[in-house]
Amino acid sequence: MKLHPVLTIAGSDCSGGAGIQADIKTMTINGVYAMSAITALTAQNTVGVRSILEVSPDFLKAQLDAVFEDIFPDAVKIGMISSAQLIEATVEKLVQYKARNIVIDPVMLASSGARLIDADAVSVLTDRLLPMASLITPNIPEAELLLQKPIRCKEDMSTAARLLGEQYGCAVLVKGGHCSADADDVLCYGKNIIWFVGKRIKNANAHGTGCTLSSAIAAYLAKGCAMEEAVQYAKEYLSGALSAMLDLGNGAGPLHHAYTISNI
Repeated sequence: MKLHPVLTIAGSDCSGGAGIQADIKTMTINGVYAMSAITALTAQNTVGVRSILEVSPDFLKAQLDAVFEDIFPDAVKIGMISSAQLIEATVEKLVQYKARNIVIDPVMLASSGARLIDADAVSVLTDRLLPMASLITPNIPEAELLLQKPIRCKEDMSTAARLLGEQYGCAVLVKGGHCSADADDVLCYGKNIIWFVGKRIKNANAHGTGCTLSSAIAAYLAKGCAMEEAVQYAKEYLSGALSAMLDLGNGAGPLHHAYTISNI
């Protein structure tokens, strides 16, 4: 049986709902062989991020060497990378190994509002990493941060996708979950603007949906799907997962907005 290998470069989520854990589950369910390079350990759960402990750039590069030298991935999904040094390390290795089908979920803000990337890392992300992408998948707040302009309606979403595509030379999927009563996303691919219509699903366990969607897209790209097809399949998978209404407990506990970043 042939399994296409896919690498996720992201932070770990100890609660299992987002980050590396969500990526591996999603990739496995969608029929590819999941590998990971961890950028940070996080103490978080479904209601907030409490602390972040980064790996060193050298250790991240060692992980990437170990993967690329042995099992070359057919796609790479990139999530949370919180420092400029770790982004530079990632770029160095992606260039060295000529990585392909790079899907970047530009994780900058947690659902709770906590900032997940150093301020000085944003320019490195935009100048060095995003131009390497095949696809980036910002939500509304992330797209606003990248463009430094508000997004209030579907027309704004289309414009944002087009502008980001021109800026970074890649496909852009702007996710509409923060903007409207529905769950419509818009893809700018080349000169095409494509809407993916989705029904909003009321599910309290929605932690990690961005990680799940980008990982599923990477899985389908690795299997040879075209960009539009990969996004459609991934969105259908995410909708199905949310519709299953998995109950993981009562979700009790305060919302933790504060967090710290330190190094291993």
